[in-house]
Amino acid sequence: MTVADTDFLSQADPYRRELLAHCYRMLGSVHDAEDLVQETYLRAWRAFDRFEGRSSLRTWLYRIATTVCLTALESRNRRPMPTGLGGPSDGGGQPLLESPEVPWLEPLPSGPDSEADPATIVADRESTRLAFVAALQHLPPKQRAVLILRDVLAWRAAEVAELLDTSTAAVNSALQRARAQLQEVAPTRDGVVEPTSAEVRDLLERYVAAFERKDIEGIVALLAKDAVWEMPPFSTWFQGPEQVARHLDGQCPGGPGDFRFSWTRANDQPALGMYLRADDGVFRPFCLQVFGVAAGEFSHVASFFDHRLFATFGLPATR
Repeated sequence: MTVADTDFLSQADPYRRELLAHCYRMLGSVHDAEDLVQETYLRAWRAFDRFEGRSSLRTWLYRIATTVCLTALESRNRRPMPTGLGGPSDGGGQPLLESPEVPWLEPLPSGPDSEADPATIVADRESTRLAFVAALQHLPPKQRAVLILRDVLAWRAAEVAELLDTSTAAVNSALQRARAQLQEVAPTRDGVVEPTSAEVRDLLERYVAAFERKDIEGIVALLAKDAVWEMPPFSTWFQGPEQVARHLDGQCPGGPGDFRFSWTRANDQPALGMYLRADDGVFRPFCLQVFGVAAGEFSHVASFFDHRLFATFGLPATR
């Protein structure tokens, strides 16, 4: 490795985590985002000797990452959650409709606690929440880029216009349309909670205890009256404790003692890796659950059945 390579890495590596979050907001996939961050760094390394310093290195890297993401989105479909494809089922307990052909939204592992100021931490959490990233997927790629650059990263309209090779007026118009579309698809938002707070931890402990007993009444007692329960790659989703209870009773496998859990965080929200006892007695990955919390209740439970996520989140292969 040359001195120039070492110099580039020492200066650019501190931005890797936030660039991953940026690419994730654009693509909705942690696996795609990881690939595109690698592509960003490769392009930046190749061009580093031509970096003139007219902007900060951070801004320059974001320019490259955004361009890489927009190119990737030319050949990719949006990544929805089940709630983005239709209304809730009123038939809890009935067979679920699986849609493996859909490129579903994926959760993002949360990084270590930041040393940034509290306002910045809250802003970061808001911009990586599952509901926000899912809403972004409804926007055309360039509108998505404009909204993220302007509202999340606080770029000036002129900077965004230069990156996208368009006018400031066009950027402002795209931002207005993007905000209106976001309001239409996600008019309300869960409160941003501290995922490691005592209140959240107590709620999760009660949930884990109820699930280990397979106490359905105890599980749904922790849900808000309009709570959403969705499960990619199943397009079927449920709303409200009654429908969730029917689903858990009729479709969720396992009984008392058949579940174990590992604690984690996803999208700066509380999350659990759920393991189900197999026929050989070993507890193996079942799903990764990400929770929205509001007013001391679960307002949203997203269960992801992509078992690759356990390795992505650094969770054990068995329990």
